[in-house]
Amino acid sequence: MPVPAWLHYLHFHEIKRWIGLPTAAMIAFMIGLGCVAGAIGVSLFYRASNLVEFQAIQMWRIEWLLAATASFVAGILLKKPSDSNSNKDSDRY
Repeated sequence: MPVPAWLHYLHFHEIKRWIGLPTAAMIAFMIGLGCVAGAIGVSLFYRASNLVEFQAIQMWRIEWLLAATASFVAGILLKKPSDSNSNKDSDRY
């Protein structure tokens, strides 16, 4: 069975090269995207019929978005500084 030509773009290392992140930061970024999708999914699958259910759904959304924020921050902290930034700092002093 032949594989479509566009399928190689979905390979993890191809995405990693395209975005330019190290492996740990890339995994944190993917987890963050999954958490954002979870927050959107909560609003699509659950409907509130009263105030208590509405508040519970909002809390679920908040939890998903906090997890996404923590994951994106972890990805930023795990990203290695580029050489151009370190050269600018050394030229300044």
